[in-house]
Amino acid sequence: MRISDGTFAKIVAQGHAFLIGAPLPTGDNRSMAQAGSFVPNATQLELEAMRRDKHAVALNSVFAAIFITGLKVVVGVYTGSLGILSEAAHSGLDLIAAFITFMSIRVSDKPADADHQFGHGKVENFSAFIETGLLLLTCVWIVYEAGKRLFFHGNIEIKPSIWAFVVMFISIAVDIWRSRKLKRIADKYNSQALEADALHFSTDVWSSSVVILGLAVVAYAQRTGTTWLMKADPLAALCVAGIVVYVSWRLARQTVDALLDAAPAGVRSKIIDHVSAVEGVLEIERVRIRKAGNHYFVDLNIGLSRQVTFQRSGLVADAARAAVRQVLPEADVDVIAIPRAGRGENIFDRIRGVATRNNWYVHDISIQEIDGKLHVEQHVELDERLTMMQAHDLVTRLEADIRDEVKEIDSILTHIESEPARIEHTQRIESDAKLEKQLLAIADRFKEIHDMHDVEFKRVGGRLYVSCHCTFDDNMTLSRVHEVQTELEIAFKHAHPELFRVLIHPEPATDARR
Repeated sequence: MRISDGTFAKIVAQGHAFLIGAPLPTGDNRSMAQAGSFVPNATQLELEAMRRDKHAVALNSVFAAIFITGLKVVVGVYTGSLGILSEAAHSGLDLIAAFITFMSIRVSDKPADADHQFGHGKVENFSAFIETGLLLLTCVWIVYEAGKRLFFHGNIEIKPSIWAFVVMFISIAVDIWRSRKLKRIADKYNSQALEADALHFSTDVWSSSVVILGLAVVAYAQRTGTTWLMKADPLAALCVAGIVVYVSWRLARQTVDALLDAAPAGVRSKIIDHVSAVEGVLEIERVRIRKAGNHYFVDLNIGLSRQVTFQRSGLVADAARAAVRQVLPEADVDVIAIPRAGRGENIFDRIRGVATRNNWYVHDISIQEIDGKLHVEQHVELDERLTMMQAHDLVTRLEADIRDEVKEIDSILTHIESEPARIEHTQRIESDAKLEKQLLAIADRFKEIHDMHDVEFKRVGGRLYVSCHCTFDDNMTLSRVHEVQTELEIAFKHAHPELFRVLIHPEPATDARR
């Protein structure tokens, strides 16, 4: 096929003007519920901007690939250069790859649904994997054609026209422009598909430079009659193939790692270090990292003290989640808190741990050592609607579990208390001056009590209740405060058997003076 120089010049000029002047697509204005995959902490406008930028740069890559591939095909046929034709084939597959990237970006931006709970980000990784295969196909064809020209068809005429050099220089300029655009967006949004596309265009810069060198050597050989230099064109094509193999290997490692959910090097150890520093975390049992498109998912199992409340465990899990995002910002982190025996647990903690595991609350635990053996007394609260037999069976099972875990315990005596499950109708007694004066006189006998005040009487279900506030020394230990409270309660009930329940609220002397 023969194309006149004038016609070819018009093709180059019009195509270059179209490409450089082409405006970036702005995308549609769909809501963020329809736009990209979920990114924690990103606003709706940020997600829309991400989707728009990725779509625009991917579509412009398709336009660039169409333009460059067309020019290389025309000039390759015009000159007969295998180097340029191999570049045209390379760019042709780049066109296919760019189109695949564009389509994968559109699919990967879809939100998670019932069938794809982790979103559609893996489509980006899969498209990059396909691009790797296309690059390798290009390499096989180039090596095959170069081998034929080197060993079987050495007399093929090559016409290194000025337009061959013009097209290759234009190709380099466009490739540099597009690779920088793609790399900037790929880095900004951590997109592997766009990174693969950028790698393609940056590779074209080097391979096009090799082809230009090969054409220049051929042109020199034709002028000087140096026959052996005529092999420069297929040798340049082999250099292109070598570059393609190198790029394919780099891309293959990235895409295969992503498809096989390989964790980024060093990231797991960094996550462990950050989470281990979170207060309350006893151990880290498992860290699993997977990447889908531009988004990371982290599964984290942490061990917490079994004495920690459910609400506190949630706060620690939030802190662990924040620690992971110090390493992988915007990652979707799933934290599972697992109860574990604390490093400094004493025998009281171990007893409470067994009870908590069974969702029971024990209190007033007392342990006595008798003849070298440990005897435990404890109070447990059970639903008041249980029958005696049901409550006894539950307590028997609890005591067996405690003895099974805490081997040094010889015997357990459990006081069963009813846990209220209904609101009691209460009648307040405004005052009983006589009874209050008698109770104050009893409290005066205790030298540890500085003052008793806010005495209040109630009648609940026909029974008399009394509550009061007692002031103690600021530095008195809580165990001694409890002992005095118990003694005062016994004294009240002994002097006034009509009292069914006595509630004493202790407070420090400093607080009472405020």
